[in-house]
Amino acid sequence: MKIEWVGDFKIEVGLDIDNAVVISANRDGLLSLARQLTTLADESVGSHIHYDEYNSLEDGSIEMIIAKTW
Repeated sequence: MKIEWVGDFKIEVGLDIDNAVVISANRDGLLSLARQLTTLADESVGSHIHYDEYNSLEDGSIEMIIAKTW
């Protein structure tokens, strides 16, 4: 699967005080996520994208995995 990034993307994933997942991003980050979700939608069941601070997220972010399951 080809993962595309837009410009100077910035994406952060964390938890709020109620343990809800919060995804914060600039415009390029949101466009990057939108393109990647569109790509993932056309992949087979079981495909996934793994995000963490070592490959795409801002420092201090929690890991995030988005999977196609149905």
